Parts: sequence; C-alpha cells; structure tokens
Amino acid sequence: MNPIVALIIANIIWGAACPIFKFALVNIPPFTIAFIRFFFAGIIFLPLVLFQNYSITKKQLFEICLGAFFSITINISFFFLALPKTDSINAPIIASSQPIFLFILAVLFLKERPHRRVFLGILISFIGVLVIIISPLFLNHNTTILQKETALIGNIFLVIATLGSVLQAIINKKVLREVNHFVVTCIAFFFGALTFIPFMIPELQTWSFSQLDIHGWTGIIFGVVFSSALAYGLFMYGMSKIEAQEVGVFTYIDPVIAVLIAMPLLGEYPTPTFFIGSLFVFLGIIIAERRLHWHPFHKIRHVTRNM
Repeated sequence: MNPIVALIIANIIWGAACPIFKFALVNIPPFTIAFIRFFFAGIIFLPLVLFQNYSITKKQLFEICLGAFFSITINISFFFLALPKTDSINAPIIASSQPIFLFILAVLFLKERPHRRVFLGILISFIGVLVIIISPLFLNHNTTILQKETALIGNIFLVIATLGSVLQAIINKKVLREVNHFVVTCIAFFFGALTFIPFMIPELQTWSFSQLDIHGWTGIIFGVVFSSALAYGLFMYGMSKIEAQEVGVFTYIDPVIAVLIAMPLLGEYPTPTFFIGSLFVFLGIIIAERRLHWHPFHKIRHVTRNM
C-alpha cells in the first residue's frame, strides 16, 4: 500500500476514535478497555511476526518498549482518563499542538537555534492550545465550578497524552528504519497491554464483563480491530516510508472527523472558543511551517515511484 494513503486512513480512524471511545467509556473502565484493545491487537499482529526472519538487539528492544511506554502507556492512559471529563472534539485539536512540543524539545535538548518565524508560529499555536485548555472557564452560568474544574483537568490530561505521542515519534523513528514495522508494533502492543494490568485489576473488583452493553462492545471492537491493529499498522508502515516531519501533516484530518462523529453520537458541538483556539493553532502552524496548504495527495505518485 502507498504510505500516504496508509497515513490518511490511519488518521481518519484516529479522528473517529475520540468520540467513539468516549461513547464506550460510559460502560467500560478505561484501563480495562486499554488492556483489551492492545492485547488482542497484539494477537492479531502475532502471525505477521512469527513467520518473519528478523533479529533485534537489546538496544532496539529497549527503544521499542520505551517508545511504547510513551505512545501507549502514557498517551492512552491520559487520553482515556480525559475523555469522560471533557469534550472529545478537544482531543485532536490539542494533539495538533505536537509541533509545539517538538520545537521546545529541539531547542532544549538538541540545542537547535530557534528561527524568529518558527518561534512566532509556535507562540501563536500555543495561544490557540491555551484557549482550548482553559475553555471550560468560559462555559455558561448553568455549569458548576466542579464541572468547569473537571473539564479543565481533562484538557490538561490531553496535553500530557500529546506529549507522550511526541516522545514516541522521536524515540522510535530510528528503530523503524532498522526493524520491520510489524515487529515493532506487535512488541509495543504487548508491552503496552502489560503496563495496564496493575491498573485494570482494581477496576475488575467493582466492574464485570457481564455489564457490557452496546457502548462497551463498540469500544472494544473499534479499539482492537480499527484503532489499534489497522490504524497503528498503517501508521507504522507509513512512518517507516516517509520523512518524520511529513507525518504530522496528516493529523490535520483528525479534528474534522472527530467533530463530524461527535455531533450526532455525543451531541457535542463546537463552541466559539473551540473555533478561536483552532484558528490560532492552525494559523501558527502555517506561519511556522509554511506548509499547512501542502496537500499529501500530490506526493502519492512520487512516493510510489521510489518505493
């Protein structure tokens, strides 16, 4: 499959994941569905790994597990904990702030010199993310202080989840050049699933699988088959074929899909602060990267020729 098409499909699925998982968490605890999602997705990937000839060094295995810790354990934990607290449509907008974290990490740890244009764009995007994060404070008067605080905490959790995703992209970029992407994904899934067990056990003391309804089953099926096995497989494949800086472009798909599904499924509608924050986020990206207008479809033929 063409890597551009793979990344587009993966991000459509992940855009839909925000409202669908919020729909599911009404019925099933967060760490229980997280364990089920990645453990059974790992089983789906297992046959693809067992029949391949490959070798992994201890250093590569450590990098894969470290990347999984950030992209699955940290990212998914805070993502699932955030969804019941805040609007699901906030998740992909806050996730679009990944370039902000990449910029900060590059300046702090790689000692890169910040360009004035990039700094201005990142600053504008940061203002947009900040507007989304503190948007609960502008809720109507019928909303209690506790509800506002809960939504604010949920948005902060989404920021932490995004940071986990950024760290994974940095850690795993090199190992994906060296190890088959199916192998990396399978190991990451099983490692991530194991990290959820200590948090899942207390949940199972107050919740049982006999309580599953359409909400929970929707989350399990979507999580295992689509959001984990299919989307992660496509994403890892795409990321192994194109430059890392181009991968982030596809996340612009997520907010559109999330809003289109959240409106009928959850009754969540964009607010004025949502639009204002989103505008600042994408305006900042345009200024910083000068390529939000860049459309991935025009590279399909070029990428295919060089594969």
